[in-house]
Order: sequence, then C-alpha cells, then structure tokens
Amino acid sequence: MNLTENLFIDTGYSQCCHFEEKACGDAVAFKRIIPEERLLAVMADGLGHGVKANILALMTTTMALRFVAEDREIVHSAEIIMDALPVCQVRHISYATFTIVDTRLGGLTRVVEMGNPEFLLLRGGKPLEITGREFASPKYQDRTMTTYSFQVQPQDRLIFFSDGVSQAGLGTPNFPLGWRNSGVLEYVLKQVGEDPDISAQELSERILREAIAHEPGLRPKDDITAVCLYYREPRKMLLFTGPPFDQNRDAECAKMFQEFPGTKVICGGTSAEIIARELKLPLSVDLSTMGGDLPPLSRMPGADLVTEGIFTLSRAASYLEKGDYTKLDPAEKLVELMRRHDIIEFVVGTRVNEAHQDPNLPVDLELRRNIIRRLETVLRDRYMKEVRITFV
Repeated sequence: MNLTENLFIDTGYSQCCHFEEKACGDAVAFKRIIPEERLLAVMADGLGHGVKANILALMTTTMALRFVAEDREIVHSAEIIMDALPVCQVRHISYATFTIVDTRLGGLTRVVEMGNPEFLLLRGGKPLEITGREFASPKYQDRTMTTYSFQVQPQDRLIFFSDGVSQAGLGTPNFPLGWRNSGVLEYVLKQVGEDPDISAQELSERILREAIAHEPGLRPKDDITAVCLYYREPRKMLLFTGPPFDQNRDAECAKMFQEFPGTKVICGGTSAEIIARELKLPLSVDLSTMGGDLPPLSRMPGADLVTEGIFTLSRAASYLEKGDYTKLDPAEKLVELMRRHDIIEFVVGTRVNEAHQDPNLPVDLELRRNIIRRLETVLRDRYMKEVRITFV
C-alpha cells in the first residue's frame, strides 16, 4: 500500500494453535481503504482457546475493522464489541483483547491496544518508545485501552503479537515468567541486525518459530500470533504474459520490459520468444526443472524468471488463494517473487494464441484475463499488494 511516493507497507503475520486445538483463538485482519491511502490492521485474542475463542476473535476483528474505518469513537466502539460478543458459559464473561493499527496518508499512524502485549516500534535498528494515553470504559471499568499516535518513517518496523508470544515457555526453568516483551525485542533486534532487509512475513515466521521453541516439547499451551508491518521503499515487479494484439507493438513491449526498474518475469512461451527476438537475447529451456506436472522454466539474460503461461499462472493463483507455498515447482517460484514485491505490474497481451486453439474461439484470451483478475484480487485483498494491469 502506497503511503507516499517512497513509502510502502510490507505486511505479514504468522500464527499457530494451542497444541490440543485445530481452531486458532487469535485472528488477524487487514483492510485497505484505497481512496484514503490508508491501511488498517487488527489482531484479536479470544478468551481461552479453541472454537469459542476463534469466534470471539473473528467477531472482534470484523467489528473493529468496520468501526475504525468509519472513524468511530474508540471507547464507545469497544463497548459495542464487548456487548456483542457471546458470553462464556464457564466464566460468565465475554472477552477478547485486541490491537488496532491505522496508518494514513503520509505515515501518520495510530495504535489502539486493549489487553494485548505492548507493540514494538523499531527505527534505525533500535527500539523507539512511544508514550500512550489510557482510556477507561464507563461501562467496563476493568478494561482500559491505550492509544498511541506517531509518524512512521522509511525502514520503521511495527511488531505486535498475542500473549502466546510474550508468555511462551511460562513456568519453565529457563523462562519462569515467559519469553516476555523484552525477550521478543532482543530476538527481533538480532534478526533485523543480521538481515536488515528481512520481509515482514519472514520476520513474523521467525518470531512464531522462536516462540514455539520456548514451549516444552514444542507444544504451545496457547494460541500464538505475530504481526509485522515494515515501512519501506516499494519493491517493483513486472510480469509480461501473452503477445500484444498488434504485432507492431512487440518492439514497444520489449523495450518496456528491458527498461523496467525492478524484477522482471515472463509467463508464456510466445511472450518469451517475442522479448528474446526483439532484444536479440538467447532463450533456452532449463533442463534441471523438467519432470514435474508443469512445463519447465526457461532462461534469458535480463529476466529474473521465465515460465510457461496459462497453466503456471493458474497454479500460482491457486497457491496464493490457498496459502500453499510448499510446492517446489515453477508456480511456487512465481508465487515467491510476488510475495516478496509490493507493486506488481501485469502487462497482458490480448492476441489470441493460435498455437493453443482456433483463433475464432478466443477462450484462451478470456482464460488469461480471468486468471490475471484472480491474481489481482488475491494479491490486493489478501497480500496487500498494489496491482497494476495494462492490456496491450
């Protein structure tokens, strides 16, 4: 999500369940408000664990996103959330803690916390302390909220998590009080120090793995969730697929590809042949990637990845929709590049591929367009990417 011309928010989160449960009692949700150049992030921790906690957390994130997007008064909004949550029959209370982050145009950011561990803000590789203001609900006297307002800067990192992280290992000889915020901070500083460009997703995954490592037998006694936001210059990627409708534009597309200031990908044999011909570059099949159920990769100087078209794009869309990044095939390599970049530009040719079918039946063209739209939707809504599509 673009905040200013040179500031982008890289988002990521990782979570796991209590070792005896299949439903996570924590929930995370993001929302982009494009006209306002605004990103909202909410993490909620439902009371207890399991299905009931999952319901509490999901309800909380859904309502919190809506209220914050509408700029409703936060104390009253929290009261509405508490009134709406189902009451636990055992403890006779309805409860979910939450952390809300609202980043607006230019980097102005507000954080609201109720019950969760205090967030971490890193600037220049060091922790930055932000003073908050406490608010109490007249209706729920025991539930106070703290709000923080600050201006983010390029390379800032905002990290927040459920108490499953800060209390990991609680009661063990090495961590009688749990991992604690101080332990999480020390670990995060080490990770960022060793890898200054680490992505938000990778950092959240490392925090999760380290928290689990603190638990006896690697069996978490609580739901564990870590969310990371990384404010930085955007990483751009261009994906060229399909031949241009007018063959006279082949040279124009090749020049656009050559001059693009970022990672460059080609999906489609005909597309790769056009770029290779126009730029007079060698194109060869990567024999080491043969043997799977997708066509192998190809190699071309100046291209970071060259794959087959329709089948690989469709498989990549499926992986992104399912959150499955474990397959070692060309589609997974494409997905990995998409996840590592912030602005993804698709240049989609609209010429019917006569090698695939009767040119009087432009099913291939519609199929390509539909797949690109699927990719646009999942990249924008689930992975918070900025997607641009140009049909040629």
